[in-house]
Amino acid sequence: MQRYVAFLPMNLPYTMTPEMTARAARSFRPRILYPYHYSASDPRRLVELLGGDPAIEVRVRRMN
Repeated sequence: MQRYVAFLPMNLPYTMTPEMTARAARSFRPRILYPYHYSASDPRRLVELLGGDPAIEVRVRRMN
C-alpha cells in the first residue's frame, strides 16, 4: 500500500469540520495530513481526533 501526503480543507460553512476532516483522513489513511483553510476552526481539535492513530501524522502550519 502506498502512503502519501494529503491536504484537506477544514472550515465551515464551505468545507469540513474537524470531525469530518478526521473521518475523511481515516477513509484513505494518508501518511501525512496538512489541514488548510482552517481560519475559524481550531486545528488542535483535528490533532486530538487523529491522535490515537499513529499511522496519520497531522502537520499544522501557521497561517499568515
